Amino acid sequence: MSAMALNDDSPLPVANAQSAVQSRQASKARLWTGRAVTALVGLFLLFDAVGKLVMPSPVVDAFHRLGFPTNLGVGIGILLLVCTVLYLIPRTAVLGAVLLSAFLGGAVAIQMRAGSPTFETIFPVLFAILAWAGLYLRDRRLAALLPLRR
Repeated sequence: MSAMALNDDSPLPVANAQSAVQSRQASKARLWTGRAVTALVGLFLLFDAVGKLVMPSPVVDAFHRLGFPTNLGVGIGILLLVCTVLYLIPRTAVLGAVLLSAFLGGAVAIQMRAGSPTFETIFPVLFAILAWAGLYLRDRRLAALLPLRR
């Protein structure tokens, strides 16, 4: 299959007119679902990054509980902000998703080392899954690279 055929805007081959309409509707629904998931993930991560930059008392408390010096908050916030912005820009979304996966993997390691409850430990994993799901739903090239079978 050519790269042109995998473009987000190109039509998929279909057998008849009715299946073409159904395919277009499914593609539109998939695209908008992907955009919605991406927006929710992006908004949460931007909120988290700003929290690390501003350092309100709950964030300071979390830093202390996890054994981090609070002076690292700005650097961590900037790193998360850059990764999230890269994820939200369509041309750099895959790079952003890879970087966010690494960042969130580090968050899991930190939570495990601190002995955090199970939900706090797996929460970053759930967000990484949502980040990739949003990208998968809105980018046919990624779906072609990682085909899921019914």
